[in-house]
Amino acid sequence: MTASSIRLALTLAASLAIVPAAFAAPLTKTGKTDKGSVLTDAKGMTLYTFDKDTNGKSACNGPCATNWPVLKAEASDAPGEGYTIITRDDGSRQWAYKGKPLYTFAKDQKPGDITGDGFLNGAWHLAMP
Repeated sequence: MTASSIRLALTLAASLAIVPAAFAAPLTKTGKTDKGSVLTDAKGMTLYTFDKDTNGKSACNGPCATNWPVLKAEASDAPGEGYTIITRDDGSRQWAYKGKPLYTFAKDQKPGDITGDGFLNGAWHLAMP
């Protein structure tokens, strides 16, 4: 093998190593709040569930989804470990945990904020691990 072909092989191997693999679950974490442990997004923001969602379908669309941004699933993501992926009315994909679609709340400002808990006459809840 020549030095040139070895460099090419190493470059190819390195580029394949950085291709992202499909995730088996969303990039969630467990965070601490005044009400105990909750699921959070990758940035540490609290995740919520909505009582009006049924059978793995989101009822939060339009202005609701502006106030309650969804935990988006990418096309390469794959469900696993209690997590599923639902298809929203607009065709986008959203993570769900134990069948409940997951959202953040636009008014939460920093990790640990739980201002959305109990919102809309108790219809919004902290997503618990």
